[in-house]
Amino acid sequence: MIKRIINRLFLFWILIFCQISCQRVPIVTAEVQDDELPIYNIPTVIQDDLSINSHPTQTPFLTPTPDTRLLPFDWKNWSIIPLPTNRTIEIYINGIEQGNSPNAFSKIGDCQNVSSAFLGIFDRGGCSLLNGQEDWNETIINFRGSFNRDGESFGQGLNVAAALSPFHANSEVCLADEGPLLCELRIAKTSFAFISFERWWPDITPPEEYEKYLRIVIETVISNGTVPILITKADNIEGNHTINQIIAKLAYEYDIPLFNWWKAAQALPYRGMDLERNDGFHISERAWYERSIFGLGTLDSIWKGVTNN
Repeated sequence: MIKRIINRLFLFWILIFCQISCQRVPIVTAEVQDDELPIYNIPTVIQDDLSINSHPTQTPFLTPTPDTRLLPFDWKNWSIIPLPTNRTIEIYINGIEQGNSPNAFSKIGDCQNVSSAFLGIFDRGGCSLLNGQEDWNETIINFRGSFNRDGESFGQGLNVAAALSPFHANSEVCLADEGPLLCELRIAKTSFAFISFERWWPDITPPEEYEKYLRIVIETVISNGTVPILITKADNIEGNHTINQIIAKLAYEYDIPLFNWWKAAQALPYRGMDLERNDGFHISERAWYERSIFGLGTLDSIWKGVTNN
């Protein structure tokens, strides 16, 4: 009898417990559509691991240029007229923010860059563009005044090292501590600069010295917010095209434009060299014209590429 009473009491307490539990946790049987599901912000846990950057990174202004370029050793097959890279655009925008003129460019180098031989014809008039080149007139208009300007960083015998030396600067307009290059960049505040230096004393000066000083020139121009446009040369006076290989190497490394004048000159009589002087260095008057035409095409490509982006 007592045992039966105890069993009934135990069953009674079990029923009471179940009722209380069911009241606390109701069972929902209604169907819920996917678009009615609540959205939760679930924090992402980043483990303390050296392979994971736990600090937010700044988004770059521009994405890197996809590297589909030909390598420097294959520079002979590079295009004559280059296209602008994302790095070119960054340099240009930085220069505009520094106050550089979007309507001006410089010519930096030796006597082959004098206005009578390179680009000056577009300020002087009398040059007819060919079919397919008519759009380049926009570039002529935009940079009017720069074509026939020689500037402070060019000259007879000016080499890549001398461009950095105050000893070779014009004391009438340049500061005491300025070389021709810094003087030109400060005075002209240009957005683009053609850079073309031959090798000096090819029998004495090692090519490593040329590369060292050309690298300084490039970095100086870039720090000024000016887009450097390197130019290969038509001659091979040093042998093995050592200088052009260096020029292509640095253009590739800094991801800057290269006007492949050497390639354009191959279609000209005597590959553009001047037989009257016959010094293995100077190019012919016909080559002056062709170099100016392709130089204009290069400026057109780079300028429109950075401004239409």
